[in-house]
This record gives sequence, structure tokens and C-alpha cells, in this order.
Amino acid sequence: MKVSNSIIVATLYVLLFSISSAIPDSALDNFLRCLPKHSNASKPITDVIYAPNNSSFQSVLESNANNLRFLTASTPKPMAIIRALDESHIQATIICAKHYGFQIRSRSGGHDHEGLSYVSYVPFIILDLFNLRSIQIDLESETAWVQAGATIGELYYRIAERSQVHGFPAGVCPTVGVGGHVSGGGYGALMRKYGLTVDNVIDAQLIDVNGRILNRESMGEDVFWAINGGGGASFGVILSWKIKLVDVPAKLTVFQVARTLEQGATGIVYKWQQVAHKLHEDVFIRVTSVGLTKTVQVTFVGQFLGLKERLIQLMDAMFPELGLKHSDCMEMTWIQSTLFWAGYGNGTSLDVLLNRTQNKFFYKVKSDYVKEAIPKTGLETLWKWIMEIADRNFLEMSPYGGRMAEISESETPFPHRSGNLYKIEYGVYWTNGSIEAAKLYVKWSRLVYAAMAPYVSSNPREAFFNYKDLDIGSNGSNYTDFEVAQVYGSKYFKTNFLRLARVKAMVDPDNFFKNEQSIPPFSI
Repeated sequence: MKVSNSIIVATLYVLLFSISSAIPDSALDNFLRCLPKHSNASKPITDVIYAPNNSSFQSVLESNANNLRFLTASTPKPMAIIRALDESHIQATIICAKHYGFQIRSRSGGHDHEGLSYVSYVPFIILDLFNLRSIQIDLESETAWVQAGATIGELYYRIAERSQVHGFPAGVCPTVGVGGHVSGGGYGALMRKYGLTVDNVIDAQLIDVNGRILNRESMGEDVFWAINGGGGASFGVILSWKIKLVDVPAKLTVFQVARTLEQGATGIVYKWQQVAHKLHEDVFIRVTSVGLTKTVQVTFVGQFLGLKERLIQLMDAMFPELGLKHSDCMEMTWIQSTLFWAGYGNGTSLDVLLNRTQNKFFYKVKSDYVKEAIPKTGLETLWKWIMEIADRNFLEMSPYGGRMAEISESETPFPHRSGNLYKIEYGVYWTNGSIEAAKLYVKWSRLVYAAMAPYVSSNPREAFFNYKDLDIGSNGSNYTDFEVAQVYGSKYFKTNFLRLARVKAMVDPDNFFKNEQSIPPFSI
């Protein structure tokens, strides 16, 4: 039986009647009338709309929102969440929101550190890609099409279902969404061998401001370049990526070696800075640090694309200070190593990679790039700050070099290539949701960031786009000032920022797709 548009609109209106009075009734009514005209009638858009008066609204909002800082009672809520099941739901939302003046925030995994994928301070709709999670593996061509709503864990699991000698160079957190992770330049333990996610993307599907579905050929090389490391949210909605699978050995080696300050951790980290980026590209050694009572524990977490006998030889020759032993090492398959990096114990079922439930807490993250080894006095300064709030912070140093140093700064929008020894992630988390607690811990993050200024990159002080940080510069929710954007844009993208702004002018000249750290349009 054919359902009339008037009945569909009436249903939608009932769903949304409690939305903010800041939205004129006429605009909302017209928006609702617009939606069914631009979506697939066989997959009714009414089935995927969650309004504030819907009993599932809060659970849907929270399910794909990782940072509790942006899930408080005072955080602005969307007028609706559209959890798309079909590409036409995305097209309709874009077309109708643009026409009637509503902002869109799109999210895949919800791991945006500053909540920009699910919070705005003007009336907005969340376009949730959670259910668009198809993964199609083609071993003959060694490629895969992956929809934006799939998680990294799901991607790894599906690859391993088909092959034990293929992998993909992405991150270590299984619940991160593929859409945002790839578009911002995701990285993981394979980065020194194969580079970033964006270095292994060969096609994409983008839904633009006019609701058109574009692939690499139809969008053109400039737009494909921009979304492949410059963040997709400034240019449209990423529907899917075509990625290139990479070769991994049948067995590889992982290890962990922990040292406290009293066990010489400072000296070992100092040497790590000098050698980690020079090691064979098959070796990746990350440094993690946590505060303990009156000390700091530093853990060297590593992976080698080979067996432990050869790894021990390499370490003895280049990094004997680590004191790596056979007993520190475990040989396993690549897919098992993804569990190791995610913090799961040996023997954990691979099915955990399919678990999309996120661990949530309040947190703040910052990032830095290091081009010259930090002196021991600088490391001691860092340890001092870490000990100040023991058990509430996390710090990771990820080495560059290898393939990362072979790719030019302009090959993709991600510019942090040759000349970088490693990247630092500073993090602090807390469980008390009070305003006072948030002020305390955010202040700590800013103080430690300021204390490290003499030891990291400068002019600009570079930052990693996937570790969003509004402290380095931000605009308002509904206006993008170009000069303000240049400040954060130069830190995330260096000289690539201007090319990104020119591409933005080509694909979205009226700046419909925007957030507090988006790319503004710029034309000469």
C-alpha cells in the first residue's frame, strides 16, 4: 500500500515536536516535508529518525559519543539524530538541511576528542553512520571497500577471516570508526612499514553538498587529495573508502618492557629518541608513560614483522639499552597482535574485535611533534608533570622514520613526515563529572603542554588532526573566520592548509559543512 507524503510528514512532525523553539515551525515543517522527497521510499527515513522525545534518543546519542565531557546535561542536543541505513538518507538530510538552514554534524565512531562530530551550538542534526558498516574484501586485487560506519576492529576481523597474511595500517583502538579515522590520517603499529591509512587509500565515495555520490574519478584528484588526510567533514560526508591491503608475515613478534625512573627509564627513553626512527622499518617501538606514587613507569611496547631471534639481534645492535630478552617477546599472527595493541590478554577471542561498545570517560588530549631529541632535563620536566596527577594521565610517544620519512609533505594533507623523530600524545582522564574536576584536569593538560614548548616543533607548533584540540585555535559553530582557521590549520596541515581551503571553495563554496575546526573556503 502506498503511503502518502502527508502521512509521512505527520509522523515526522510528531517525532520532532519537542525540538528547540529556536527553530521556526515553518522551517521545521518544510524540512520534514522535504525529507521523504529525497530518500528511498523502500527504506523509509522515518525508521531512522530519533528525536528528543523518542525513548531511544539518549541511548543512540550516547552510544556513539566517546568523551563524557560532551554528554552532560548542559551540552547542546541535536534536534534529531538520523541513523542512516541507506545512502539516500544521507542525501536527503544534506539537501533538506542545506535548503532550510539546519547544520549537520556527521559521525562514524564518535571518537572525536572535542565532540565536534556530535555537538554544535546552533540548531543541528547528527547524521550517524553507525549502521553503514559494509566491508567487502577482494583478495585477488588485495583491496577492500569499507563503509564509514564500520569500526577498525570489524575491518581487522573481516580481513583475517579471508587471509592470515594480509593486514591494514590503521589504529589500535578497535571501536574507532573507519570514516573519521582514515580521513584524518590514522596510524598504528604498521606505520613505519607502510605509512598511514591515507597512504593506502585508492578510492572513496563522498556525498557532496548537492547530495551527489562521487568517487575518485568524478570528484577529481584535488577533492580526493583533500578528503584523504584533510578531514572529510569539511568537504561532505564520507560514505566509504577503498583501501589497499598490505602484506604481513604469518608470524610476527610483539613485546613489552617496563622500567621505572629508579630503573633508568630516563636514560633509556633518551636513547630511544635517537634510534627509534632509524631502526629497520619492520620495527615499531612505542613509549607509554604513566604516573605512579613518587615515580613514573615507562613501558616500551613494540612490534617486529618477523620472528624474535632476528628482533633480538636488531635490538642488541641498535638499542642494547632496552635489554630486550627472549622472555619479553611473544610470536603471534597479525590479527592476534591487534588484540595485544588493544590491551587484551593473550588468548582473548578475536570476537572482541566485533564489540562496538565503547569505554567512556571524561578526557582531554593534546599532541606534539618532536624534531630533536628532548634532553634528559626536558624528560625530567615531563616526568614531574606526570607524577603530579598519578593514575589520571597517559602519554604515548610514537616513532616516525621508515616509510613515513619517504613520503613528501604534500603527497596528502597530512604533512608530518621527514624530520620528525616521533609524535607525542598527552592525555588526562577523570571520572568525576563536576565542573571543578573538568577545570582541574584541563588546566593540567594546558600546563604540561606549555612546559614542553621549548622541546617540540615551533613556527608552527605542529599538531595531529585526529587528536582534535580546540585550545590551538577554533571558530564558532556557525562561522568560520579564515584568519582564525589559518592558526589551527597551519598546525594541523602546515602549508597544505591553503590548498585545502582552495579545494573547499571548489566543492563547498558556501561553507555548508563546517565545525569549530573546519576548513574555510578560499579562492584567489
